[in-house]
Amino acid sequence: MTYFRELPNILYPSNLVDKESSQQYIAVKNLFRRVKLSGEADGIASLFTKYTILEGQRPDTIAKAFYKNETYDWVVVLTSGITNIKDQWPLSNYDLHRYVENKYGLAGMNAIHHYETLKVIDSKNRLILSEGMKVDQNFKIPAPLDTNITYDIVGAYETTKHSGSGDLNPVKGISNYEYETILNESKRKINLLKPKYLMRYIDEMKQIMTYDRNSQYVNSGLIVASNNRLIGP
Repeated sequence: MTYFRELPNILYPSNLVDKESSQQYIAVKNLFRRVKLSGEADGIASLFTKYTILEGQRPDTIAKAFYKNETYDWVVVLTSGITNIKDQWPLSNYDLHRYVENKYGLAGMNAIHHYETLKVIDSKNRLILSEGMKVDQNFKIPAPLDTNITYDIVGAYETTKHSGSGDLNPVKGISNYEYETILNESKRKINLLKPKYLMRYIDEMKQIMTYDRNSQYVNSGLIVASNNRLIGP
């Protein structure tokens, strides 16, 4: 990403075995520099628009579509709060399948990862139990005391009615593949900086990437680290 070209440098004392002298330095990028909108603007929802990452989309393809320039892929990543794109960007369906197979094995892909509650409502449309809570396989709730009341257990594909005595076991098993798919799908929801605020963000980036004068200052894009310690911003 072009973002890394904008990062300022640090001259860091060389630890190479074949260095020519103790005064030899190596220029490295200052990865401690982070860009964010100013405190006045940061956190204002109106600056962003909600976006769902489509199958196969990458930061550069989104930047091309949204900002008309694929080199703003770093804006897509940083304004979405992504710090580790390997773990935080959704996998394609093909890559997800390979990932799950490698993680759990072919035989373990459909094994139960955990159990969750199903939604239960009564015949008066009152919520008895919310769906999606992690529970034990043997989790139960008591049947209604009022014999005139029935319970509806709402599944993904059908609703089961329950009346009479006996505890209910409104749970469903979530397989390893389902679990990883849910996690992957949750990564598709991001916030994109609206195009009209793009140049403001870039201007703030350039200011943050410029060093202030201090004892390590060489120029606006370069400082010297001393005593084998990286110097913070």
